[in-house]
Amino acid sequence: MSGGWRYIALMHRLFVAIRPPKPIRDYLLGIMGGISGARWQSDDQLHLTLRFIGDVDGRMADDIHAALGTVRQAPFDVAIDGLGAFDRRGDPKAVWAGVTPHDALKELHKKVDKACQRAGLDPERRAYHPHITLARLNRASGPIGNAMESAGGIRTAPFRVDSFSLYESDLTPEGAVYSVVDRYTLG
Repeated sequence: MSGGWRYIALMHRLFVAIRPPKPIRDYLLGIMGGISGARWQSDDQLHLTLRFIGDVDGRMADDIHAALGTVRQAPFDVAIDGLGAFDRRGDPKAVWAGVTPHDALKELHKKVDKACQRAGLDPERRAYHPHITLARLNRASGPIGNAMESAGGIRTAPFRVDSFSLYESDLTPEGAVYSVVDRYTLG
């Protein structure tokens, strides 16, 4: 992103995330299914969010990019470990794959959040729960219990996290389309 954003007035919907390696994404794609009406994530949508930013103008996007470039942390390993669901008032809204261990991820999340604050954003107020969203659900989605049980206690071998990325999200009728704006190497 060496030249900055082309249109200062244009709004950009941004988030910071880790992209799992292809074998991990292939594994996650292979366990998806079994919930009627679920909107399953595509390969291009699988990521581990470090910080949701939201809509910002080009100038703020440039400041965020510069601040993220100052984040320093050693690479670390994580593994996929378990399935879960987020709900709103008892109504499931998303199915996710858990990630463990959390310590290094939480440290990186804090550093990314501090960088975003230096760029002018408010601090993240929600508790950080590391996960990879697998499906989005609505009221018409079928029950999730059987699908969760049939997937069993999922767990992968550890994979190396040696970078994170700034993503732009374009919302379309078919779902979100994510584009990497820039990648930041750890270590």
